[in-house]
Order: sequence, then structure tokens, then C-alpha cells
Amino acid sequence: MKRKITKELLAWKTADKRKPLALHGARQTGKTFSVLEFAKSNYQNLVSIDFSAQRDIAAVFDGDIMPHALLPQLQARQKTMIEPGKTLLFFDEVQACPRALTSLKYFYEQAPEYHVIAAGSLLGVALGREEYSYPVGKVDALMMKPLDFEEYLWAAGEKDLAELIRQAYQENRPFGLHDYAIRLYRDYLYCGGMPEVVKMATATARTRGLPGALPQEVRRLQGLITESYLADMTKYASPLDSTKILNVWRGIPEQLAKENHKFQYTTIASSARAHQYEAPINWLKAAGLVEFCYRVSEGVAPLRAFMQQDFFKLYLLDVGLLTSLYNAEPADLEPSADKASRFRAGIAENFVMQQLIAAGIEPFYWGVPSKSEVEFVIRSKSGCVIPIEVKSGRNVGARSLEAYRIAHDPDYIIRCSTKNFGFENRIKSVPLYAAYCID
Repeated sequence: MKRKITKELLAWKTADKRKPLALHGARQTGKTFSVLEFAKSNYQNLVSIDFSAQRDIAAVFDGDIMPHALLPQLQARQKTMIEPGKTLLFFDEVQACPRALTSLKYFYEQAPEYHVIAAGSLLGVALGREEYSYPVGKVDALMMKPLDFEEYLWAAGEKDLAELIRQAYQENRPFGLHDYAIRLYRDYLYCGGMPEVVKMATATARTRGLPGALPQEVRRLQGLITESYLADMTKYASPLDSTKILNVWRGIPEQLAKENHKFQYTTIASSARAHQYEAPINWLKAAGLVEFCYRVSEGVAPLRAFMQQDFFKLYLLDVGLLTSLYNAEPADLEPSADKASRFRAGIAENFVMQQLIAAGIEPFYWGVPSKSEVEFVIRSKSGCVIPIEVKSGRNVGARSLEAYRIAHDPDYIIRCSTKNFGFENRIKSVPLYAAYCID
């Protein structure tokens, strides 16, 4: 399964001033698999230590954690030589051994010639504990996310299609395979980007000869992933905090099904207040399970200067997990003029948010609910501030965009919907399946 992070890992390996690498990300997003595959292609040998499975090896880190003391013991324990530039030393589930994380500082200071990667689920949560001494400034860091839609197309054997979509995006021309790509987009809404789910769903589709064949096994796997997240919430938080964390997590689908997708504490409970739920929400963010999208008062660069932290939307890390929490069937994801249109609008927003985050973009939103609101505002690589409107179907009313245009006169506007590519009246029409092309 090809992942974009492989390119970033290769850039890390070949960097002149390489530091040990900390790979963050939620459970089951593919951190271990990606590192192991990278090691096979780029190193002569690999020393991999899973601190959750090999608990006895943590004792090596109870004493001296300087490289000259650690390396001989690790070589003896793993029965493999650790050679600079030829061996990748991989600390997996490093949150289970705090001193292994701390040792990265000394690899950077005393033995930078060694190639070391540390990965951990809930690493962001664990780092908030007192026993962890994170080597600030001594490590490089990467964040692992679920597969974006382009990676999903690669996994489904649609690499050529993915490249053709990019070409159509750049040229603003109608795409002949539009309907086919829309069908694959809806498959992704159902399946999402969790690697195990994608692997099973795409393999099943190929063996049946039916693009997008999505069995109920998808929902079973997504349920198991969600259960593992729920177990972490109760394991790594106090009983009081875990209850609030669970309430926030379970409430996000309802938040996104409202007409106004702004996060409202009263949706959790009528008596809920911000000071009660700030820490639980931040826990979910540290665990990599949610993404914030803050409101900006002005569509002006730099956007962070106009960020209003009291107004935000929360999205799940993976749109497939979101549709599984709704227990949505494929037919539920088809656009139609019914009362479920708001539900589909939230799903489309979560999808676009997931693609933007995967591309390294920090999205905001603009406007006032029930008056004029643009779903996302981003700053492009060229420095322009670009509004992005998201519609789940072909109905593309422009009231909010016109309000934004009057207020800020952007160079152009992006509208994501199920309509084909085009460019008219400074509005760039981008089919939802092409959201991964936005820079």
C-alpha cells in the first residue's frame, strides 16, 4: 500500500542535518507498516523494538540511556548489528517506555550518525504526563494520517485516474470520467482511509470485479477500530475525564448533522460549559482523533492573526469512521432533496477537511452561522487567501460566497461539489473527489 509519507521519510533519511524522528498519529493509521516497508527498501537491516509486545526490553532503558551504553545491549538482545547509515533503529509504541523517548535527545547530541525512528499511538497524550521528558528541538517530527482519497485511489488500482484528476484540476476542464470518480468518492465516504479497512475493501472490489464493492465487513472493522479508541479513552484518562471525552467523541456526529456545524457545548448536555470540556476536547486532539477548524473574523493573511478560538468546528480524523458512527448505508450517501441533506453536508465537510489536513494545509472558516458562512478559508502556497465552499450535491447557491466576495474580494473562490470542473466568474468548480489537489 503506497503512502505519501514514504517520500517524507526518504527526505528525512537523506537530510544533511538529520535528527531522530518522532512519528505521531492515531492508532491504526499505518505508522508501523510504513516504517517497516521504508526500512526494507532503504536500509541493509532493521532493528525493531515494540515496547508494548517486548516489555522486558524496557529494562535496558532503566539505566544509562546514552547511545554508547544502549547500543551494545540492543545489539545483543536483538542479535543484529546496528551500523550507522546501514541500520534503521525503530522504537515502536514508544509511549510504553518513556526513557526510550528521552534517549532520542542523546542520539541527536552524541550519535547523530545513527538513524532512529520512534513511533507511538497516543504519543501526544502520553507526552502530557510528568514522567515524559520530550526532547524538544532534538527530534524531527511527522504526523501519520489515514489515507487521503488519492492514496485510496492508488490502493484501489486507480493510479492513472488519480493523475488524470490532477490534470483536470490544473486545467479547469470538464472530466470525462466524472461520474466514475464520483462513485469512487462515495465508496471512500463509506470506507474511509484507515489502512486495514482500505486493504480489505479494495481487495474485495477487485476480486469481485466491481469497483466499489463494499461489504458489511467494512463496518465490522471500523467498529473494532472505534472500540480500540474508546478503550484508550478509559485507559489513559481519569474516570471523570474519560466520561467527558466519550461524550465529546459520541457527540461529534450530532454536531456535524446540525444545520450549524459550529461546536456547541450544549449539544453534549444542556448544562455543559466550555471550561468543563476544553481538556477532554484537547485530549482527543492530542490523540489524533479530531481536528479543529477555527473561525476567523477576516479573510486576510496571516489568518492566525484573526483566529477566534472560542468559535470552532470539530471533525473526525476519518470520514469512514464518521459514516460508520451514523451507521450509514451506501444509499444514504447519495444526494437527494430530503431532510438528510444536512447530514450529508457534514460528511462532505469532514471529507474535505481530511484532504486539506493530509495536504499539510491549516483550514479555518469564516462568517456568522445562519447568515453567511464559508466552510473553509485557506492560504495557498502563493500566499493568497482562498475561500472554499463545500456542497454535498449539485445545488450550489452562492449567498455566502457573495458575502465573502463583497467583504474581501479574493482572487478566486473554490467551490467543492458533485459538479464537474470549471472556472467561471472567478469561481473554480472542483468536484469533491479532487479536493486532494488543492494546494
